[in-house]
Amino acid sequence: MSVDADRITALLDQALADGVMPGAVWLVGGPDGATIGSELGLLDPTDQARPMKPDTIFDIASLTKVIAVWSVIGTLWEDRALRLEDSLAVLLPELVDAPLGQVTVHQLLTHTAGVPPRSQLRALYGADPSDIRRGVLREQLHRAPGEQVQYTDRAALILGFLAEEITGSGLADLAHDRVWQPLGMSETRFGPLPEELVERSAPTELDDESGQHLRGTPHDFSARLLGGVCGIAGAFSTAPDLGRFLTHMLNPANGATFGQTWVKESLRVQTGELQPLRGLFWHPAPGADPDEDIWAHYGFTGTAAWASPRDQRWAVLLTNKLYYTRGGPIADLRISFSQAVFSS
Repeated sequence: MSVDADRITALLDQALADGVMPGAVWLVGGPDGATIGSELGLLDPTDQARPMKPDTIFDIASLTKVIAVWSVIGTLWEDRALRLEDSLAVLLPELVDAPLGQVTVHQLLTHTAGVPPRSQLRALYGADPSDIRRGVLREQLHRAPGEQVQYTDRAALILGFLAEEITGSGLADLAHDRVWQPLGMSETRFGPLPEELVERSAPTELDDESGQHLRGTPHDFSARLLGGVCGIAGAFSTAPDLGRFLTHMLNPANGATFGQTWVKESLRVQTGELQPLRGLFWHPAPGADPDEDIWAHYGFTGTAAWASPRDQRWAVLLTNKLYYTRGGPIADLRISFSQAVFSS
């Protein structure tokens, strides 16, 4: 199956002309690695001399949930350190009398746990990370577990805390040691970025306090509050690094990080008759029929990743649309891009 690069370029050129984003880097590949990709537009629209490049570093926002939390949980699942049906009270005895104790790992991964929707952590729990952790784990549920599918950032935050408690290591170390380093993702890390990498990073939204666009600092307020390392967001990466991650999903290297069993478990509908359909953190790609076996995950900054075991194809689209707006037609662009990739 070939990829119509001209169609993709025309699609992204039009998005640039319409002001959807300042620039983009895209990459498509399969089980043997990347096969085609390109970059368009500017790193920063105020500097015409700085185009997007293949190694531009992006704040990947919620893609953190899959490249850090989902993958680390997968390694723990394959090590039998946890089971999907385990309740948090079983894994964290401190929660035996807490509302969250009845919630299972499976419910968190499918967004059916009934935990509260995203809210201002600082306003609720203060600025101390230990107080935030305690507050999140002791919070009342929003609804009964298993009752409804409702996307919430808290699911990833809680699973990140869980992985840290089980292993005694921080999420940044777990992601690096268990996933990123084994896969050769040398450009991927939690922010804030060291100064020498900031110049290669794409700026995101305007910071009201400084009057400058954030660059190399996580846009997500929860990630910044927690020092940059957070299950919700906070990771930075490049298209080639994300391509290595997705290549591994389609063709796991023996003995390296999570394996094919975890991928197969995750890339299938796990929510039964509940809508919207979910796998484990991954969801059927919008604009595609569920039986097309195309799975996606998106980031608020304008990032996206897709994987299709049936087609043996993956795709990455990285933009910094957040430079322009928190809204806009990025959703339509993602659908059109994925259709161009997977229908060609």
